[in-house]
Formats: sequence, structure tokens, C-alpha cells
Amino acid sequence: MGLKKSHNKMSQKIFIKTFGCQMNEYDSKRIYDIVDEIGYKKTDRCEDADCYVLNTCHIRDKASEKVYHEIGRVKKIFRSKKKPIVVVAGCVAQAENQEMLRREPYIDLIIGPQAYHKINNQILNLSKKQKVEETDFDAVSKFEYLSRIKNKTGKATSFLTIQEGCDKFCHFCVVPYTRGPEYSRPFDQIIAEANSLADQGSKEIILLGQNVNAYSDKNQRLSDIINEIEKIKNIDRIRFTTSHPKDMTDDLIEVYRDTKKLMPLIHLPVQSGSDKILSLMNRKHTVKEYLKTYERIKKINPLVEFSSDFIIAYPGEEEKDFIETLNLIKEVKFINSYSFIFSPRPGTVAEDLQTIDKKISLKRLEKVQKTLFDNQIEKNKSLENKVINVLSENQTKDKTKIFGRSEYMTPVIFEGTEKDVGKILKIKINNSNRNTLFGNIIDSLDQKVA
Repeated sequence: MGLKKSHNKMSQKIFIKTFGCQMNEYDSKRIYDIVDEIGYKKTDRCEDADCYVLNTCHIRDKASEKVYHEIGRVKKIFRSKKKPIVVVAGCVAQAENQEMLRREPYIDLIIGPQAYHKINNQILNLSKKQKVEETDFDAVSKFEYLSRIKNKTGKATSFLTIQEGCDKFCHFCVVPYTRGPEYSRPFDQIIAEANSLADQGSKEIILLGQNVNAYSDKNQRLSDIINEIEKIKNIDRIRFTTSHPKDMTDDLIEVYRDTKKLMPLIHLPVQSGSDKILSLMNRKHTVKEYLKTYERIKKINPLVEFSSDFIIAYPGEEEKDFIETLNLIKEVKFINSYSFIFSPRPGTVAEDLQTIDKKISLKRLEKVQKTLFDNQIEKNKSLENKVINVLSENQTKDKTKIFGRSEYMTPVIFEGTEKDVGKILKIKINNSNRNTLFGNIIDSLDQKVA
């Protein structure tokens, strides 16, 4: 379909509700860029939508039920007006495509994460009589297509997907089934997009992948991408997520010695502090190997902190396995971590395993979260009365303050005006709580930075 048809559709509006991970946020942003080519403009008012997209995530419990609940809400909104085109995208779409079309006639189009480059043709050719499912794994064509459509951002922080899919097959995880095998985007495509984002005003780039540090294109690895983006003048901060401990290669560890722009926070999910549980999960790493990576990076750069993901009460977890997880958290002092009770995902090896008693699971989760939260509180407390660098992202709703993030991704709130947005500022931290730092802008640049 050519762009001529798009001129007749300039009044069309599209609304996307995004669930789940940063990869989905990136994908939603790119869907907006794609459908702009056929005249669909973004709206933040869902009731104005001519096309309503649910970009779904399969990681959390009852993911598909949340989709049906959301569609029920959409039906109510549009009960007395023209029905929008309803699209279900993302990982739930990939995993449960035919079942969703059978169960919910209100859905017009199901489209998987590797088929977004086909969304324009599907929208333009939709028939009321025929529902469409587009869930082929076609990452090469998708990224080739996306490379020709500008990633329009205008934000201080921008996501940039460099890798998709997973070959690890952890027993609890649906990603290999919903995102397909590991695929790395061509190196030149990534650098071109990074330069474009910098030209549009981005100060920070967050490199995304299901296994971001498994990136490999010819002889280029994640470390090469970081080193190349380091050269882009207007980019001040680089981050990457999510990593697998197995792929923390020597070259990537060494980057932490020399880089000026790679932020000193690594999100490196360990999932458990017990080798027995890691083996049952099919994680392909041991606690000892994880700690070796941790110690090497801390030796190279003591300022680096670690955050992680933890699955608590995985089937087979005994009290001593749980204690080993608590001990690991105390040893590494993880900050900004995520922890959840195990819940089975359809289609995974762990789907039918015997779950642990809910009371025991909740008690263990509470202990883990208290330890993790204590780490956060301690880290934030240590920054009080110090001056830190903060990238200001936006004004708060009441326009009286600015929201930004520290080098450790911690939210920082301080008084400021619109002119402060998009800058890296020196902020004196006055006080803190578990999640947030509060401070004020320091005019003098010669004060000591923490």
C-alpha cells in the first residue's frame, strides 16, 4: 500500500495502551512512527481513537485475562459511538492468537512482536467479515523496515532495541516462544538510530534486548555499540537492559574501566541465590560465577551498583535455598531490584510444576523485599547532603517541580522550570525515602559531586 491512501486518513487517531517491559514501550513508540505513514496520529485520549491497540506482556500472572478485561472496558467506552479498529499486539498476541480471536469477536487484528512492519497493510486492508492474525517470526524484515522510518522521540531519554528473542529457554520463561530466537540488529542500523536520537535532543540512550548482552553482529558485540555511542557528542548517558549472567563477557566487563558515559548500574538478573534452584530453572550459571562477575566489575569500577530480578518460591525451593538467596542479597547489596512469587506461564517447562504453599511463598517474598528495600533506603540515605548529576526528564503534573533520574536510575524530584528539562543538572540531595531523592539545583559547578 502506497502513501497516497494515507492522505485520506489524516483525521484518524490511534491510541496504544502498553503493558509490561521497556521493550514493549519501545515497540509502542515505533508502532506510532509506523502508522503515521498512513495518516494515523497519536492521541492520549482513548475515547477519541479510531484504532485502539493493546500492546501486551506475557510475563505477569493472568496476562490474557487482563487483555479481555481491557477489551471489556473499551466496549463500554465505545458503546454509543463508532467501534474503533481493535488490535492486540505483543507477547500475549503471539502466544494465544487463535484462542483470542475465537474468544473475543471485538478484536479485529492480532499482531505479534516480529510483525509490526506489516501493521499498516493489515489496518488498511481490514475487512469486517474477516479477523486477521499476523504472528510470523520475521525479525530481519521488521528491523530492515524500521530502519527506514525515523524513530521520532524528542525526549531526554530514548530506548533503542538492539536485540530481540532468546535462546536460553529458562524453564519459567515464555520469551523464546513469544519473541522467537535471538536476533541481533545490524550494527550500522543501531548507530544510525542512535545518531538520529541524539540529533532530536536525546541525552540518554537505553539499549534494549531480551538478552541484550548476547548481541552479536559479525564481529561486533555490545561493548562495540557502547564504545561507538560513546563518541556521539550529544549523548551523555548510556544504559543497557536486560542482561544474562552467562553473557557478561570479558570485553563488556572491561568497558566499565574506560567508559565515561556508561552509567554505573547493571541490571543483571540472578533469579535465585541457590545453585539447586538455578539448575531447576535452567539458568545456565551458578552463584559462584555470578559473584565472580560482580567482584570483577566492582574491582574495575567500585562505583558500579547491581540491580536484579528474583523469583521467590520457585518449585522445589526449600528453606535453605531461600536463605541462600537472602545471603546473596546481603552480600551484593542489590538496589532497585524486582522480586515476585513464582507463577506458572502457559507453554513453559515449569507450567505444571507443584507450587509452594501460598503462605510460605508470601512470607519469603516479604523477607526478600524488606532486605532489598533496606538496601535501597541505605543507598538513598548515603546520598543525602551530597551533590549528584541528574538528568531531568519532565515537569511534574502541577508544573512546580522537575522529575529526573540519578546515575543509578533513582527518581529525583526538585524545584525547577520547563527550561531545566532535558539537561543534566547538579542537584544537592536534601532528603530521601525508599524510592525517591529530593533536592534542589546547585548553581555553582565547583561543588563536589558524589
